[in-house]
Amino acid sequence: MLSARHKSHNSQARRMATAPLGRPGDRSTSYVAKIMRTDASTSRNDIGDEAHLSATGFHPLTKRQDNAQLQGYESGVKAAFDAIDPAMKEISALSGHVDFQTRAKELISSRLGLGLPQTLFSDLTAGGMDIRRLYAWCLFETYQKYCNSFLHDFPYCMSDNEFQDFLHECGFHALDVSPCSDGRLAHVVSYVLRLPYRSVRRKSYAGAMFDIEDNIEKWVETEFLRFREGKPNTADAPTRYLKTVVYHYSSIDPGYEGCAAHGSDSRMAAKAGMDRLIAFKQAIENTFCCGASIDYLLIGLDTDTDAICIHPADANDRINLDKCINAREIYDATKSMDYRQARNMVSDIVKAASPGMPEGMENLVTYLLINNISQIDYVRMYHGEHYEDIGHAEHFIGAGIGFEEVQLRNLTYFAYLNTVEEAANDLDVGIKIFTRLNVSRGLPVPVVVRYDYHNNVPGARERAIQHCQRVADALNSRYKDLVSQGLLHTLLVIRDIDTYNDSIEVLACSAAACAAGEAH
Repeated sequence: MLSARHKSHNSQARRMATAPLGRPGDRSTSYVAKIMRTDASTSRNDIGDEAHLSATGFHPLTKRQDNAQLQGYESGVKAAFDAIDPAMKEISALSGHVDFQTRAKELISSRLGLGLPQTLFSDLTAGGMDIRRLYAWCLFETYQKYCNSFLHDFPYCMSDNEFQDFLHECGFHALDVSPCSDGRLAHVVSYVLRLPYRSVRRKSYAGAMFDIEDNIEKWVETEFLRFREGKPNTADAPTRYLKTVVYHYSSIDPGYEGCAAHGSDSRMAAKAGMDRLIAFKQAIENTFCCGASIDYLLIGLDTDTDAICIHPADANDRINLDKCINAREIYDATKSMDYRQARNMVSDIVKAASPGMPEGMENLVTYLLINNISQIDYVRMYHGEHYEDIGHAEHFIGAGIGFEEVQLRNLTYFAYLNTVEEAANDLDVGIKIFTRLNVSRGLPVPVVVRYDYHNNVPGARERAIQHCQRVADALNSRYKDLVSQGLLHTLLVIRDIDTYNDSIEVLACSAAACAAGEAH
């Protein structure tokens, strides 16, 4: 009855399928077969006995070893940031002690692993300690340590080369993802979808409303590299550029904890994402000749459970917002199966949902759904039925261009920008969030202003420095009331992408009130 090709199995798959698909495209076989197959080592390491894995409480498709590694990394980073707030409370409680300086310095060292610079140490007096400034400095120092250890510490579930081969055989040469800038989606690439972050372009916008002109420039750059350098493949290869939007909603509190940019209206968020995808596709087709176009994918994310739903386009490039392939429903329907049965059922559900869909897109959608099953179990294993912090709990705003290291949920609110004016809406949403999170408790809004650059481009470093200073000046002007009260602090950093193994370069820190580089 549970055979992958049994009639009743296919009937169940058709009942669960929710979105018709269909569009010409290339088919993939060899690498897709390799990445989706069940082999002995996978069965032993990830799922144990295939017969009834659900008895252990895990889904048969869950990669438990990956989950353990990702959780170890997340818990370590989050613990470092979470320790700052209680440390500040302890320091405040020390006010009036005759040995305040010594005890406060020891506390910061033992709790946070940080050594105070002389500029802040000199302020550690019973009556003169600026706790807001100290809080911002500790957070910025923690951010620096986090960034500089990222390449060594972050666990990789799949290599870039493996994924690039898989993507090519699915019929795509680039995957460009635009999630909402809400910090609850910051982990969408590495955790929710389980993709190697260096192989996926991620650029976040409030409400996932990505900049079409910016994306056209990226498309042109990608196609030019294919034509001139054969990267990531040659221009004559029959592959396409895949643009993906990830909107979000809340299953626990849908009326309040959904996307702030769309008034927590999940349908409005989905429709806005769909409209932006269609506009981008039309822009490419209207601007360039010779059949230039893109493929697109619309994904919804429940930020409470990390379960996704995928809205693929049909044969006429139309997306039905009322129908999707829901990973949570697939999880529940296949949990009692063994590994092969569950894997085949997911594939059959996608096929039934999208008759005539190109096999490459079909395999990619199946792969994303299977990956997300591991994330659904990740949340259940380490957080319960849903995250405790279903709302915002970010630690800082990231403004500028960069932040590749931020792959964790609810750590950072993103505001990708070249100028404050062009991203005023994104920044205002972030300030509103942090007014509730920090300012209401007397703590400042920490903003990391960052610009990554290519050192092989003459003058790039100097321009990155100018970008940082210009944005910092604009932030100080736009939010001058917060700045004057010590309720907004900035850290200015740059990073050379061409020598990424180097540490980030700190230009200035308002909390330290001095140029960076002072010995601690």
